[in-house]
Amino acid sequence: MAKVLIVDDSLTETKRFTQLLEKSGHQVITASCGEDGVRIAKEQLPDLVLMDVVMPGLNGFQATRQLSKNDITKDIPIIMVTTKDQETDKVWGRRQGARAYLTKPVPETLLAETISELMG
Repeated sequence: MAKVLIVDDSLTETKRFTQLLEKSGHQVITASCGEDGVRIAKEQLPDLVLMDVVMPGLNGFQATRQLSKNDITKDIPIIMVTTKDQETDKVWGRRQGARAYLTKPVPETLLAETISELMG
């Protein structure tokens, strides 16, 4: 299956997503902040990124913009996964380069469907 990078400062959310993804056969790598997420994405070149928005330092919007503008990482699909559910947040996330925007708590089936769609 896919190598998925989870970028989230919540250990609880990271653990939950890791369990869901591994159950589906995906390989999971993690980062607990935006800076680490950008660095790890450039080093590991995951097939997909799950990106939280609200994190200390480089937030998910900024990290997504950096990844989507970088020649090495621009083709990696990013799914924003966050508690921020305003329409303006969703529009802004897409403008930064996210291919999908899901609001926490994300139903397992919706996450699986979204990953399948983006992975082709």
